[in-house]
Amino acid sequence: MTFQETPETVVEALQHALVGDDLPDSFTLLGREWSLHRGVFPSTLSAATEVLASMVPYPEGGSFLEVGCGTGVISVTAALHGCAAVTALDINDKAVANTIANAQRHGVSDRVRVLHSDMYTALVPTDRFDTIFWNVPWTYVEDDFALSTDLHSAVFDPGYRGQARYLAGAHEHLADGGRLLLGTADLGDRERLDALAEESGMRVELLRRVRRIEEVRVMEYHLLELHGK
Repeated sequence: MTFQETPETVVEALQHALVGDDLPDSFTLLGREWSLHRGVFPSTLSAATEVLASMVPYPEGGSFLEVGCGTGVISVTAALHGCAAVTALDINDKAVANTIANAQRHGVSDRVRVLHSDMYTALVPTDRFDTIFWNVPWTYVEDDFALSTDLHSAVFDPGYRGQARYLAGAHEHLADGGRLLLGTADLGDRERLDALAEESGMRVELLRRVRRIEEVRVMEYHLLELHGK
């Protein structure tokens, strides 16, 4: 089942992340301490980062690309789980700095490259990865919805245009036999995602689902894999 989440509800949560003077400059997740920069979507605002970081099948000894790295928890975790080379991308320059800080904090700067990028734009054609992953902004809004702050792009994907670009451009950067993964939740519009996958010549497989009790409701997080037909 797909649940609906209003943009107003999400904006209320974001306001505190934008202006809350009481926000700490670090947080604990997955048994580690992480730096948090103001203007970056907090990885503990929901359980999504924790759950998905625990579900992703990291290619040990291989290469891993994360789109929308935020605080860098998943990219750094990929390096800590044995990935030989990790590339982290984010459109928010504050998130880029935050991920760099956390890669340094956990001693994996030599394996984590962080780039300011709108989707794949900062990559070169020779950049190929064994696994590509994005914890997508699943809250659906119409095409004309204005992304008025850096944080809005972390939770809103107007018309799912971002997810369409993610699917369409992935083949240029997947290594032979590589895996294309997507993290979402039951708040997302699965029918729309399936249609986008169809347009890109793909099908969607649900790899795992995890339910977590959160402040407002029980959330169900999904790890999806996209396959070519």
